[in-house]
Amino acid sequence: MKTIINTTNAPAPIGPYNQAVLVGNTLYTSGQIAINPETGNLVLDDIKKETSQVMHNLKAVLEAAQMTFENVVKSSIFISNMDDFASINEVYGSFFNEATAPARETVQVAKLPKNVNVEISMIAVK
Repeated sequence: MKTIINTTNAPAPIGPYNQAVLVGNTLYTSGQIAINPETGNLVLDDIKKETSQVMHNLKAVLEAAQMTFENVVKSSIFISNMDDFASINEVYGSFFNEATAPARETVQVAKLPKNVNVEISMIAVK
């Protein structure tokens, strides 16, 4: 059985999907982009601020499922420019304990929703 996870502390979905789905003890988040949930505006000032907003959105979704970044076992990062990898990695890494960080892939893509520069999804387990 699946439980739908949605919170007003993260941006509302921009399509026919939910912020996350909990199946048993496993949470599958949808990809988050840098929409500020309070204003509905994109945060595109620079790649570090953009990545930080994405991570804060993911944090809100995890919290809605009563989890933290410590529960994350897998992350997928999609970026529009691999030259931004180091900056994205710096911000992303600040949310994890390096010794217990999740598995991850980072992939450059041609285009992301709303022309953002980074989108991240996660899988977490209680």
